[in-house]
Amino acid sequence: MSSEPASPGELPLDGELATVAARMSGLLLSRETVDSVLELIVSLAGTTIAAAAGVGVTLVDADGGLVTTSASGPLVREADALQYELDEGPCIAALADRSPQRIDDVVTERRWTRWCAAVAGSGLRSVLTAPMVTEDGCHGAIKIYGTAPGAFGPVAERALETFADRAAVLVANARAYERASRFSAQFKDTLRDRDLITLAKGFLMGRDGLGEDAAFDRLLSVARANGTSPAEAAAHLVGPAPRER
Repeated sequence: MSSEPASPGELPLDGELATVAARMSGLLLSRETVDSVLELIVSLAGTTIAAAAGVGVTLVDADGGLVTTSASGPLVREADALQYELDEGPCIAALADRSPQRIDDVVTERRWTRWCAAVAGSGLRSVLTAPMVTEDGCHGAIKIYGTAPGAFGPVAERALETFADRAAVLVANARAYERASRFSAQFKDTLRDRDLITLAKGFLMGRDGLGEDAAFDRLLSVARANGTSPAEAAAHLVGPAPRER
């Protein structure tokens, strides 16, 4: 039997969270900012859902790997680590199906039997997890663990989905920021390489009396002979001459 109230009502801070998420939806957020806000969301989830003995977030990295962040305690980290190791459990299923998953009692649960058996001795009995999904995909999941059977029901599920929606916006924006930063760095590198090659061509044209195309072909030949990129060959060619002793 669930220990949560019978009537859903309004979630504590639901309006405030919606306002914050709306303001952040158009921003590019740094990873440090998102980590801080994820910790706040985990804290609020633990406070809002009274039966929660532990709350945490699983993030999916760029290579598809899973990592636990903002865990409220060792119960979360250990239970998550077993899911990753066994490749089964409610959080893994929430990520795969992009839908909330709930366990009322790990002792009687017939899904994910290896994971349930592995955590049964830890005091963990109930689980609720919701995926963090945006139009860009599934970025991870937020989960709560309880030490009493039947700790979570529809009210807790709605609350966790609300927190998952807020967290998903933050993570999606952080990843947009990282992509923008990588693009900016690559663009700067491209411009620098282009300038070096232009300088090197000019140097070869003046020194050897070559046309522009012939100078570029000469630069490519030097690069191939030295096993370097054209930009590296150009940098070596137009770099400062060694000082005389």
